Parts: sequence; structure tokens; C-alpha cells
Amino acid sequence: MPLLTIVLPVYRVQAYLRDCLDSILRQRFTDIEVIAVDDCSPDHCGAILDEYAARDSRLRVVHLTENVGLGEARNVGLRHATGEYVWFVDSDDWIAPGALAAVADRLRAVEPDVLVVDYAKVWWNNSSRHSTLTALVRAEALPPVFTLAEHPNMIKLFHVAWNKIFRRDFLVRHEIAFPTGLYEDVPVGFPVLILADRITVLERVCVYYRQRRRGAITSTPGYRHFEVFDQYDRLFAQLDGIGERAAPFRTLVFERMMFQCLLVLENPERVARSQQREFFAALASAYARHLPAAGYARPGGRGRVKHLLVARRGYAPWLVLRTILKLRRRIGSQLRRVQQVVRLRTRLRMLYHRLQTHRPLDEKLAVFSSYWGSGYGCNPAAIHEKMTELAPGMRGVWEVNPGQEQAVPPGVETVTIGTLRHLRALARAGYLVSNVNYPGWVVKRPGAVHLSTNHGTPVKAMGVDQLKFPAGIRGMNMDWLLERCDRWTYSISPNAYTSEIWERAYPCGYETLETGYPRNDVLANATGEDVAAARERLGLAPGQLAVAYLPTYRDYEFGSDALLNVGRFADQLSDETVLLVRGHHFDRTIVAGDHPRVRDLCDHPRVEDIYLAADVLITDYSSVMFDYAVLDRPLVIFAADWDTYRTSRGAYLDVFAEGPGVAARTEEELVELFRSGEVFGERATSARRVFRQRFCYLDDGRASERVVRRVFLGEPLPAPPTTGAAVPVVSAGQLPEMRSVADDSQLSDPPTVDDDVTELDGADLPDPPTPAHGGAQDRSAEPEALVNR
Repeated sequence: MPLLTIVLPVYRVQAYLRDCLDSILRQRFTDIEVIAVDDCSPDHCGAILDEYAARDSRLRVVHLTENVGLGEARNVGLRHATGEYVWFVDSDDWIAPGALAAVADRLRAVEPDVLVVDYAKVWWNNSSRHSTLTALVRAEALPPVFTLAEHPNMIKLFHVAWNKIFRRDFLVRHEIAFPTGLYEDVPVGFPVLILADRITVLERVCVYYRQRRRGAITSTPGYRHFEVFDQYDRLFAQLDGIGERAAPFRTLVFERMMFQCLLVLENPERVARSQQREFFAALASAYARHLPAAGYARPGGRGRVKHLLVARRGYAPWLVLRTILKLRRRIGSQLRRVQQVVRLRTRLRMLYHRLQTHRPLDEKLAVFSSYWGSGYGCNPAAIHEKMTELAPGMRGVWEVNPGQEQAVPPGVETVTIGTLRHLRALARAGYLVSNVNYPGWVVKRPGAVHLSTNHGTPVKAMGVDQLKFPAGIRGMNMDWLLERCDRWTYSISPNAYTSEIWERAYPCGYETLETGYPRNDVLANATGEDVAAARERLGLAPGQLAVAYLPTYRDYEFGSDALLNVGRFADQLSDETVLLVRGHHFDRTIVAGDHPRVRDLCDHPRVEDIYLAADVLITDYSSVMFDYAVLDRPLVIFAADWDTYRTSRGAYLDVFAEGPGVAARTEEELVELFRSGEVFGERATSARRVFRQRFCYLDDGRASERVVRRVFLGEPLPAPPTTGAAVPVVSAGQLPEMRSVADDSQLSDPPTVDDDVTELDGADLPDPPTPAHGGAQDRSAEPEALVNR
């Protein structure tokens, strides 16, 4: 029997579940079991739990066949628990390092019925606030063990389940169970303190209480918040059942009820304006129902006024009081806004845009944008083309920067950014589709749809996760960023891995479309003719071998060796090899020079041409690795500044341990990978297979269609396959079905290099093969053909 059972109810927390599990399972104290109850979660939580359970026998997963709610899920976990003590932990929070050992030491030292631990609230922007537990404990001068009768003021402890560890037989003996509904902690948190003979407090932050910006039920307005009155009714009925032991605490419990219910009433994230009168009336009824016969001591100041208004059912004066307080705050906010200097011309143009939003919405107009109006491409272009095919009644218009009108294919309608026509289009369009955010002044109208296509699978920290890595922020206002993301109706995700990250990095109220990336349809559907055409557009001659180098942007100070010296590297490749170089659109630090076998493609309009033409891709932390992996061709990671990048910018993926092939930290190592044949060897092929299974399982050539059918035609999105959500370590032969770029046959493993070839010295090298540029399976070449010996 373990000392401690941690019960983990799980529902819709895929973005935070790994953090929670890691915080528990990686602690040095190991005498635990974890009972995770998958409450029929509709996201990838179940698969994540199974992944962790396969690696750690201390974790047991109970998959429920229907959603029962947090309270009953805890009860299920308790029934499966075998530990001496039970800790109910919420699966979007996390445990502090060393907390389990500290908890175990206290449990063994005093053997309590209930151990109360300290916590800290942590907001999405990494700001935090310590609880008031320490102040309460010191004011009471608590002994190591006490009862509530000895220190009744401790009833003010936060009455949630997750800040307490319970002796399991204490819960069973007193038949403590969580009810259904919201605020399920109320009928449990107070009775356990009243009934416990031995209470102890650990003045150490053991739980980090995540304050989610979006998605938590406690921050979603609705009638479910009226359930707080049902829970207090249950609580007072329980106090009646406990009898004389509970009698001294009825007044204190009543005061806590008023404190909590007034907080709920005054929180617009819980009680909407339209529900305030009804909630106030329900509170007044609860006040009358549970008012102690001997009365109670009302608080002072504004609190006293509020209590009196509730007692007298004075909703109108309460509303006046609330309005006065709100106006005071609003006036202060407006004064601060006036202090911001805005140019008159800009102000007038924004006013024109606002006026246009009062005109009828054009539900057949969709405005598309890619990389802030730089041209026609990426996910928006793929969606536009499929929308034109499947929803011909829609009219697509592309916003472009002045002078970029010719960058859009003939026949595609454009509107120049900054013109009055552009402002009208943004104001009246029923659909706005972009792979980046629109400016903050763009108004999202009721009924309008904003589709964020995003433009990459994340390797580096994004969104609120960047707050942990200041080098990547550079003055970014995260509040403004998230206000823009709040406009998203839909957000496209290429796989389960990205869905988890997006929900945490951009905690807003959008619907995730886990469809694969539309821009990769062209790769999954490409034919040999498409490959030949791409090579021709890049000026590649028959028989030439193409190695692409596409590094990412670095938004911090880095040394000259962070990027590949393309000229020097090309000198070490064979005469038949051409190096295709393209930097990030924010970065022009790569200089190709006039080397005859280095092509500078930074200004080439279609990165897809480079993908299709290249026999091998070299990259670092760029999302291009996920796109190129669709073609199932060799990939190499050159990450000379990996330690600096990971520390300064943050990384979700370890490119050395989880990358799509072999990796090098120096130019010498990179050359040796080609020279030895490891680029094409079994280790690289196996890594690529696992990588594709994890990240590319949705790239079947129909991502654009799925998006268009959901967004423009209103059809339900097919459930994504579970492939990719589970542990990213699979055995050979488990690659999901995908379409070849050459034809509709299933992908096969690329040919590997014969081990005997790598044994040859330069004199015995065979003639370099002529590459067959007909499809993905034919793109691997003998490694020695790429290296100039």
C-alpha cells in the first residue's frame, strides 16, 4: 500500500495535462500511486494518459464511458485508491518541486486526518500571488496538530479539495463523497474540517493553482453558477446530520456563504449582466433560509452595505452601488487612454472602418491574407483555392501591401492595404482568413468568422509561453496579442501535438480544427510531373542533386557559427550537388555569394518548389521540417546554437532526441554525416518514420477540403485519428496510411544505403547515381555522391 494516492480527474485539459503529470511523476519521492480518471474527455487527454501509463506503472488510468463531472470523477478515483492518504489534484494545476517529499514527511510525523498545504495562484502571463494561509496560520499561532473547535477561525481556509490531503479511512468512515454539479467542494471542504480530530498545516507552497485565461468552467458565465446555492443547501443539511459538533460553526459557515456568493455575483465571468437580478434573488432566498437564529456579525464598510441590501432584497440599490463603482474604474481607464497620442489621419481612418461595421455584413465575402499582406501563399492560399472549388458562391479577396499586387496569381481579386476599399472589405466581410493576426483596430462583428490558419508547427515557445523567455518577446504586449486572438472563431492545427500547445499558448475561446495544414496538400498530392516542374523553375539540370538549407529566424544575439557557412559547405559537396538556400522572411543574414553551386532563393515566391525539388533538407528549429517530412525524404538538423536557442527562446521539441533524422552541432559533424552515409542510414530512416507518425498523420492531401467544409459549408469536422497523440516511440511498420507524392499508393520506406558502400575509400567510389525525380520514394541518393572527397 503506497503512502499517498493522487486522484487526478481529467477533462479538456490537453494543453496542461503533461505539465501536471510531469510535476508529479518526476519528484524524488516515489511512494505514490496516481489514479487518473479520464472523464470521457473529448480531446487527446485519454491518449496522453495512456502514453504516460505505458512508461510509469505508478499511473493507472480509468476511462469513463460518459462524462460524469468533477465530483463523481473524484469519487471514482477514491474507489480505486489504495494509499493511506488521498490527494485530489486538479489536472490543469501542477505540484511544486519537492512537495511530495515535504507532504510525506509531515504525514509520517503527525499522522493527521487532514493535512492542509499552501498554494500560489499563477496567471497565464506568469504573474503569481501567494495565498493568505501563512498570515492566517501566524495570526492563530497554530500548534502542529489541532481541531477546528480549538481554532474556529481556520474555517476561513480555502475550502477546495486540492489544498488538502485526507486520510483515506477518515473519508470512508464518515462517508465523505463529492456531489455532482459546480462548486462541488463546498459540501466537502467544511465538513472534513469539522469532523477531523487531527488537522495540520504545511506552510509551504505545494500547489500552483493555474488561472486559465479561457476555457475554465469557473470563468464561463451561465446558469451553472446558480448551483452554488444547491451546494450550500447540501452543506447545511450535512451540518444538521453532524449534530452538536457542527452547531458552533453554523454562523461561520453562513458568513463564508455570503462572502463566496457575493464574489460570484459580482464576477461577470460567472454571472452575466442578464442573470444578475435572478442570482441576487436566489442569494436573498438563501440568506433567509440559512440565517442563524442568533444572527451574525456583518462585515464593515461596503461589505456591510451589500449584506443589508441582500437581507432586504434591495437589488435596485445594489445595482446603483455597483454602477457607481464601475464608473469610477472606467473613468480612470479612459483618462489613461486619452494620454496616448494617436495621429489624426490614423484616427480618422479607424473611425471610417468603425462606421463601415454598421453596414450589412456580406456573408459571401472572404478576405484572405498571408504574412501581413506580403502576397499569395501558405495555408490561406490553399484554403482559397479549395473554397473556390467547393463553395463557388463565395467571393475571395486578397489584401496585399502597396506594390505587391502583381505577387497574386492572375484572376485573383486583390485589395491594397491602407485604402478605403480595404477598410470597407475588412469591416463588411463575413470571413477573415489569415496565417497571422490582423491589427488590433480590426473589429470582429457579430456573425463574422475569423479563421486563423497559423503558419507552422511550433518548435520554439509561442504565445504566453514566451513570457518565460524574454529574449523572444522584444517589447511584445501579450495582453494586446491575446485580445487579437480572442477574435478567432477557428484555429487550424496540423496534429495533436500542436493542438495541445496552441490551447496553452493562446488561451482564447476559438474552436480548434485539427485537420492537418492545408498548405501541405500540394506536397501530399504532388506527382512526378510536379517535381520535375519545380526543379525546372529553380533551374536544376537533370542529374543534379539538390540539398536545401532552410534555417529559422533568431530573435536574440547569436554568433557567426550559428548558421551554416553555405559557401564553405558547398565546397565539400560533389560537383553534381547544388545547395538551395532560403532564409526566414524576417532574416537576411545568410549570404550565398556568387558560389556557382549555391542558389539564393530567399526571394523565391514558393517554398513548395524548394521542398519538391530538394533531395535532402537541412534545417534547425524551423517548422519547415514538419512540412518537408510529408515527402518522406532525408532531413538533417544543423543546430550549432542549440543550447543558446533553447535557453533564450525556449523549445517544445528536442531536435536531437525527437528530430526527423540525424543531427549535428558543428559544420564538421554535418559534413561527416553526409560522408559516412548516416543521412540515409537506418537510424535516420527510423527517426523520420517516428517523426512522421507523430506529426504528419493528417497530411493526406485533404486538409484544405476539411477546413472549407467546416468553415464555409458548415459541415461537422471528422474526428481526427488518435495517431500522433500517443507516445512518440513506435516500432517499425506502424506508420499510418498516407498518400505518396508520386501516386496514390501507400508510402514505402526510402531505400537505405548499403553498409558496404560506406566502407569504400575515395578511389573505390562508384559513379554518382542519376537521381530519379519522379516522387518521394526515389529521392534518396547514395551519400558519397553528395560529398566531394
